[in-house]
Amino acid sequence: MTDTTQAKIQSDSSILVHITMKLSDGSAADSTKVNNKPAKIIMGDNSISPAFEAELIGMEKGDSREFTLVAKDAFGESNPDNIHYMDIDKFTADAPAKIGNIITFSQPGGELPGMIKEVNGSSVTIDFNHPLAGQTVTFVIDLVDII
Repeated sequence: MTDTTQAKIQSDSSILVHITMKLSDGSAADSTKVNNKPAKIIMGDNSISPAFEAELIGMEKGDSREFTLVAKDAFGESNPDNIHYMDIDKFTADAPAKIGNIITFSQPGGELPGMIKEVNGSSVTIDFNHPLAGQTVTFVIDLVDII
């Protein structure tokens, strides 16, 4: 007798998913489908919030699920400690201090992107929070495979 039950996501599964994120106004924030590269998630490794993991448990290959998470369970609240100020002299023509520009800083352990939020005289405000921090986000998950 062949076992026809399909594998379901467990608390220790490794999975491949397409993730589409939408903001509270319904606009699309990002999607792995744009580059057709599904994201790999290892359940239980703390890379996603417990609330996000709870939404995935029990899904089967081919399933789609849509759910909404408040900021603390999505990308976290905006942390004022992640907002820094730099002197405008640190910027160049190649990397100008222009609102909306994303500047990447090298640091031990990798690179850290920050978005320029304000230019006030010689002071430049840079926000190192995730761009979706502090926002309620709706996720559409398409389970590609359990690996």
